[in-house]
Amino acid sequence: MNYKCVIIDDEDLARGLIETYLSQLPGFEIVASCANAIEASKILNDNKIDLLFLDIEMPVLKGTDFFKNLVDKPKVIFTTAYRDYAHDGFELDAIDYLVKPIFFDRFFKAVQKFLSQQNTKESTTASTATPIKNDFIFVAENRKQVKIELDNILYIESIKDYIKIYLKDSLHTIKYSISAFHKELDYRFIRIHRSYIVNSDKVTAYTTNDVEIGQIEIPIGGNYKENFILNKHFKK
Repeated sequence: MNYKCVIIDDEDLARGLIETYLSQLPGFEIVASCANAIEASKILNDNKIDLLFLDIEMPVLKGTDFFKNLVDKPKVIFTTAYRDYAHDGFELDAIDYLVKPIFFDRFFKAVQKFLSQQNTKESTTASTATPIKNDFIFVAENRKQVKIELDNILYIESIKDYIKIYLKDSLHTIKYSISAFHKELDYRFIRIHRSYIVNSDKVTAYTTNDVEIGQIEIPIGGNYKENFILNKHFKK
């Protein structure tokens, strides 16, 4: 998928730098590179733009004022030479705020934030479709293919090259990666930690830091919190 971008900055060098950086990243299309917000208005009206790189301090119309007045707002990464505008930028729900001179590692980090949000949005949208609930899965254990009813799984734990599948009355240990195994499961099963997947139907309580399945407490990893809360089972 290609994300359409517009760059708005009154400095030629600043626009050229962002163009160079974006050219090194796959999946991004520069629709326009504009010297001011007025010039960019028509581009935004005529095209569906996914990501805007917007300088704040520009003549005629400040970037923040321009963005506030957009009806169909794309995601935005603000760029500026002044740190004092950071609060204004984040008040407008910016993906990030880059202070010039912008180095590639910092630029890359901001773009990854955008991609992370897009992936979460696409996953959430996909989950609104009619879900399919699978009944069982076969796993290789002790030279046999063992049938496991998915309804009976409480959670899965990863330990090095193995995973442990915890059921109410039994435990299965198989050689498999947790990421690959997750792909075999249906929508009920949520990755909440690099080492844990839980069956959302079995969760009895949760906080922002852990999930409880009966008396068992399972930690939520920092990189998985947003996905957990956004999951349809746990929306506030």
